[in-house]
Order: sequence, then structure tokens, then C-alpha cells
Amino acid sequence: MRILVAGGAGYIGSHTCKALSRAGHIPIVIDDLSTGNEWAVRWGKLVRGNIGHQDLVTRVLRDERIDAVMHFAASAYVGESMLEPAKYFQNNVVNTLGFLDAMRSAGVRDIIFSSTCATFGDPLRLPIDESHPQNPVNPYGESKLIVERILRWYGGAYGVRWVVLRYFNAAGADADGEIGEAHDPEPHVIPLIMQAAKGDRANFAIFGTDYSTPDGTPIRDYVHVEDLAKAHILALQYLAAGGESEAFNLGMGEGFSVRQIIAMVERVCGHTIPILEKPRRLGDPERLIAGAAHARQVLGWQPEHNFGSIIASAWAWEGHRVTVQSSLPGKE
Repeated sequence: MRILVAGGAGYIGSHTCKALSRAGHIPIVIDDLSTGNEWAVRWGKLVRGNIGHQDLVTRVLRDERIDAVMHFAASAYVGESMLEPAKYFQNNVVNTLGFLDAMRSAGVRDIIFSSTCATFGDPLRLPIDESHPQNPVNPYGESKLIVERILRWYGGAYGVRWVVLRYFNAAGADADGEIGEAHDPEPHVIPLIMQAAKGDRANFAIFGTDYSTPDGTPIRDYVHVEDLAKAHILALQYLAAGGESEAFNLGMGEGFSVRQIIAMVERVCGHTIPILEKPRRLGDPERLIAGAAHARQVLGWQPEHNFGSIIASAWAWEGHRVTVQSSLPGKE
């Protein structure tokens, strides 16, 4: 199949392009490179552009004879969304509407949409399964939930067939060391801790040490990026086989606190990590743990990586990512 991967120059999108290629599919990336990396587009061609440009997307869908799309293109930082909600509703909602209408114009019906556990907000129960109420506490989660609702209406009115994949916390890196996390600025906990361990940062900031958790720091469910990529391949197969439009939560079903992650990284790298304690950030729930039984039962998805594998692969990537980035065409 020929798959248009919106946001395929980003972290999860690039790993999914590699998985698509390995599975015998042909990924075509559309990305404006506002946050993605050109050097990460290594499996299929790159079309540089914004998904909100309907004419461009329609032309690409037709010219490339696209069979289905995967949509990763979004602004995705909780803290930033609290300060700049307009950016999040423009990038994540308005641009997606243009993208969906381009799909309609080109006659492409199938979409796999990258959503998030942030659509649930503060959990009423754990683990969080698909039946949990969705009540976002930040504009990022709200923007993703709006798109989920748009997909349901577009499905009924226009025949769009969709799978929504709600990630918990993506982490880790490609086993071959070809791609991994490379954000600028870097917002995510695990690479930030590792950069502090390497001395690239003066310290690692813990935002909130007074949560009602065993060590006072927030708890998250982490899932390896390669397992997320595999879920997209399974979702593609599911739609191609005539599966009904569905939403699936993706996580390991196990939570780790910030202090637990720090301790594990210290064991892996052999260094003590300097810590700076700061107040809680707005929009950060205390605990987020996935209930992913539905994905296992319907898609046949099963995470292959444990948390130790996540940390080991992320540390290996941190050790040579500068070399990888600088040695490839289109480096940033």
C-alpha cells in the first residue's frame, strides 16, 4: 500500500515510516519541518508542506496514488498548549480539517489518527480504558479530542474510515540506532534526564514533588516508540480488512514515577544526575496508566519492549545521535 504519512519527519512518524517500509508498504511523507527533522525521512520521499494546505495535499494524494493516510502532524506539548492555545487549535484542529477535506476530494477514505491519553484529563479510575470519560485539562488534549469527534461525524456523513490510537507516553529509540528523539527544544522527561546525565544540561527539573504518589512525583505509563509503530501497521491491516472505525489506547499498563526514571537512568549511565525541584505545572495529571486490552484483543497488538528496554535504547541513541544527524543529507 502507498501511505501518506503526515508528520513523518517527527519522532513517532519517522519510526512508523521505517516500520511501513519493512512491512512492504511505501511511505510518502508530508511535513513542513517546523518541528520534524529532514534527516529522519529515510524511508520514502518527502513533500515539504503544511497539511492545512488543501490543494497541495489533494494533489499529493492523487499524484502518489495514496491508499490510506497516517496523521502524526500536530503541536504536542502540554505546557506550551496552556500558554498558546490558539496555536494548538490552529495546528491540530483547523489544519486537520483541511487535511480531511483533501482526503475527500481525492477519494481517500482510510485514516489512522495519532491521538493521546491527554484526551482523558484527570483519571477517575486506573487503568484508563476506552470507556473512561474524556475530559481534557489542557488545550493539547482538547484539540485532539475535537479531531476524534470530527472523525466520527465525517465517518457518518462522508464514509471516512478511521482508527484513533491514543498513546500514553512514547519513549525509546530505534534498535538500529538510525532514528530517535531529537526535539529542539526537548520537552520530554527521559531524554532530558539523559542530557543532564551527559552534562549537556546543568540539571534536570522535576515539576512537582508533592503529588499523592509514593515518592511525590507524577506517574506515567511509557510505551516504546517501536511498539507504537507496530500498532500503526496493525491498524492499517485492520482497516484494509474491513474493520469498523475504532479508538484504541496504547500503553504498557504500568506506571513509573519521575524519581524512578531518574534512578534507572543513573544505574544505566553510572552518573548521579543533578536535580532541581520546581512547582507543579498546570495541566499535568497525577497518574496516567493505560488499559490497552482492547488493542490486544482487536488488533492483536502486544508491546514487545519493557521499561528497561526503553531506557537502554534511549541511552544508546543519546550516545550517537549527533553523529547520525550530522552524517545525513538534510541535517538540521
